[in-house]
Amino acid sequence: MLIQIDKGEEKLYTHIGFQATIRMMKFSKLLLTIFSCIVLNNAAFAQKKPRQIILILADDLGWKDVGFNGSRYYHTPVLDSLAKQSMVFTHAYANASNCAPSRACLMSGAYAPRHGVFTVSPPDRGDARSRKLVPSPNEDFLSPQLKTLGRVFQEAGFKTAVMGKWHIGEDPTQQGFDVHKGGGRMGHPKSYFSPYGMKYLADGPEGEELTDRITQESIRFMQENRTNDFFLYIPQFAIHTPLQGKENLVEKYKKLPPRDGQGTSPAYAALVENLDQNVGKLLAAVKSLRLENPLIVFSSDNGGIANLSRQWPLRAGKGSYYEGGLRVPLLVNNAGVKPGVSDVPTLLFDLFPTLCAWAKVPLPTSQPIDGVSFLDVWQGKPRPNLYERSLFFHFPFYLEAYRMGGDDSRDDFFRTRPGSVVIKKNWKLHHYLEDDAYELYDMNNDPGERIDLASEQPEKREELVAILNKWRTEVSAPVPAELNPAYDPEFVPRPKKRNK
Repeated sequence: MLIQIDKGEEKLYTHIGFQATIRMMKFSKLLLTIFSCIVLNNAAFAQKKPRQIILILADDLGWKDVGFNGSRYYHTPVLDSLAKQSMVFTHAYANASNCAPSRACLMSGAYAPRHGVFTVSPPDRGDARSRKLVPSPNEDFLSPQLKTLGRVFQEAGFKTAVMGKWHIGEDPTQQGFDVHKGGGRMGHPKSYFSPYGMKYLADGPEGEELTDRITQESIRFMQENRTNDFFLYIPQFAIHTPLQGKENLVEKYKKLPPRDGQGTSPAYAALVENLDQNVGKLLAAVKSLRLENPLIVFSSDNGGIANLSRQWPLRAGKGSYYEGGLRVPLLVNNAGVKPGVSDVPTLLFDLFPTLCAWAKVPLPTSQPIDGVSFLDVWQGKPRPNLYERSLFFHFPFYLEAYRMGGDDSRDDFFRTRPGSVVIKKNWKLHHYLEDDAYELYDMNNDPGERIDLASEQPEKREELVAILNKWRTEVSAPVPAELNPAYDPEFVPRPKKRNK
């Protein structure tokens, strides 16, 4: 700030021969003012760090397919190291046990009945003679009228990109993303090695690996936007089928004996380890680009395929509404996130409001957001009320068995049949719509869901039935009731030949 000198004082100083001193004082004060402005502007600039989010979503990676969740077979040193510096959620759930509905919930922040994407079409899988009910209608894609997480950040001035599997629309650049490299509506790649044959990803050099390529595209986006606010969504195709791994990694796992129900497929294991290595490449790029305090989230869209990789003690796998199909790895890393382990139950769509809260971006008011912000939990603040929250799952369709009798499901023929699930505190209730049957499990003492207490605990069963029915009414969940005319109660499907 300049010091004012009135004319009378200036005359006095001039009179005693200090005119040069006056000029020097004025010049000095001017320099001080300029310097102060520069310091203040730099301080303001320093405080406004770019808001940068990197959300990595694996495909079909099971809860126990990573070392930090107990795998003693797959090598995931990068993720294991990152987990030690992150908040790891032990009870993180996908909103559905297969790809499209899980992703639709994540991107919309809402339960499946809100947007109608319940499964990957067709909804009537399996032999028609085995299906008692006609499934409910299903939407293949997320409605363009719903704002995706990408759209919310885009409207807030962020650069947005999705690198990899989209699966809930034809072109994500029409649903809130500036840049897209990947598969559009594709649910899985034709090949993990170039040529890929993808509409939205140009082929690379022959033999280039897809997970590597998606990572390269992601790093290029980070380079081009290192000073910008950005939301980078990286839904890798790995480890979805086809099971094709790098030759050196496949050979490595061929030499390792299976352990704890994992290791039946060396190619599956190779995809897991290569995914881990690519997370390492992303972390190295964050460091080399000197990104300032980005938020890094890693998870999976649903559980692993049971007959390929057991999730013990969790039961079953992808397509099932037992824990092995729903529970997923989840870690969150940022300087503002308190490292440690949290057992607070969370659903993937909770990321929608939490990421918005972290970035100070308002939630859309034009659509329901069922997710809850976990920002306090991320920062290590107690939120005991979140333990009281009920979690819901609804699947009014059929998913046939991957391997008849080998999926550890309720019956040998289907991974799941039409039904709903509610989890509240340590209790989990399954409701099967074909026969109006219930299963009740004490998750504290029976995380593997082996001891059905529905008959022994009628009061607890009815309490959860009431909670589930109330929720289904509130969200207008479709409950199929029409009988399938092709159904034959005497029909028994033939077992498929199992691979040796």
